Amino acid sequence: MERFFKLKELGTNVRTEIMAGLTTFMTMAYILAVNPNVLSAFGSGATGGQWYPIFLATALAAGIFTIAMGIFVNFPVALAPGMGLNAYFASVILSSAASDKPVTFEMALTAVFISGIIFIILTLTQVRQMLLTAVPDGLKHAITVGIGLFITIIGLKNSGLLTVGVEASNNIEAHKFTDVAFFETVFHMGSLESPGVQLALIGILLISVLMVLKVRGAILFGILGTTVIGIILGSDYVPTTINTDVTPWVPHLNELQFANFDWDGVFQTGLISIVATFTFVELFDTFGTLVGTANRAGLMKNPEEGKKRVGKAMLVDAVAVSGGALLGTSTTTAYVESAAGVAEGGRTGLTAVSTGVFFLLALFLAPIVNLIPGSATAAALIIVGLLMIQSIKEIDFQEYTIAIPAFLTIVFMPFTYNIANGISFGILSYVVLATVSNVLGKGKHKVHWLMWVLAILIVARYAFIGSQG
Repeated sequence: MERFFKLKELGTNVRTEIMAGLTTFMTMAYILAVNPNVLSAFGSGATGGQWYPIFLATALAAGIFTIAMGIFVNFPVALAPGMGLNAYFASVILSSAASDKPVTFEMALTAVFISGIIFIILTLTQVRQMLLTAVPDGLKHAITVGIGLFITIIGLKNSGLLTVGVEASNNIEAHKFTDVAFFETVFHMGSLESPGVQLALIGILLISVLMVLKVRGAILFGILGTTVIGIILGSDYVPTTINTDVTPWVPHLNELQFANFDWDGVFQTGLISIVATFTFVELFDTFGTLVGTANRAGLMKNPEEGKKRVGKAMLVDAVAVSGGALLGTSTTTAYVESAAGVAEGGRTGLTAVSTGVFFLLALFLAPIVNLIPGSATAAALIIVGLLMIQSIKEIDFQEYTIAIPAFLTIVFMPFTYNIANGISFGILSYVVLATVSNVLGKGKHKVHWLMWVLAILIVARYAFIGSQG
């Protein structure tokens, strides 16, 4: 084991690596409850989107591909269905429900699978690295911030803290200024008398206190603590009945919705922009996680060796996207929480293998995980949003060529309830502003030719597919 993982060479040992793996697992195990709760709300009856199959897919995807990262790359990075992309997955289904071309759970899984294949091709052909060079750092950070706010709104809605009203007409002829409806807002505060809202507030407070106290696994312990408090408060807060026929202690892998795809539906509906968004967001999310974790672990001291290992890690990550879709879950990706294990001394793939084994063991905890109420996981979503918006400090808001596109990227994601819109307006505005400033001789940013290609594709998307395409 020491020779395979090069433990002595990297200044670590078996005990340290296993403890680091446990630490990583504890900081990201919340996904076992959050992902099924988010995705199962948008399923389609007997053919997909049920809680238990999604739980199985989440645990298996995290376990299998994290172990693969450890064995094939010797990298201390864990993978699981990603926050943000699972919310986008759910929003695609929800936002299209009332349209003439609704997107089903199976169609969305197919779109994720296709995006994974594209991702593999982009990784093998090195185009992925070129795209990462083309897009300015400010926009990359803005994408992360926008997704953080997007996740926060998902959490606020799921908890009941935020409700969405009917948008008032802007037609002044139809509504006089004295009409109350004219001043009606789209977003409303939920009822504080609701048990679900009360439990969500308890969850936010509990997780926040644990984070202030710098407790490892604060989000997971906060979710579990909120669930216990809900059980104590009564059945209005947490359903306390365990049905082992629905969520058995021993994993029923025959219930896994393997390759639950709808190819005909995808081609009839036309999910080109959705596939592109999954691919595009994953590009930047993974790159930042892998490079940041590698730097933290000291694996980039030799730049050439570091780049090779990051390249291999990117390939495993790309395979995980399609692999996760095959198992029945949204995009599986590298987790920034891996840095927690690195901080505990994890330096090799044994850390990742340990984390993966813990996820596989979690398959036997389905009845306990199923007790966790939506209010508890909603609180976790809100806090995860906080963690993601921290990237805003990396954006130079004094440089308006970057600041304006970054701002549009950030606000369009949550307020239009669509990640693709935020990315699209950010890229388009950057290309226009940078080009105009360059033509006038005041430009500081050279527009990469790939940005022009992306801008043209975005214009074509809105022209021929529409804003909901």
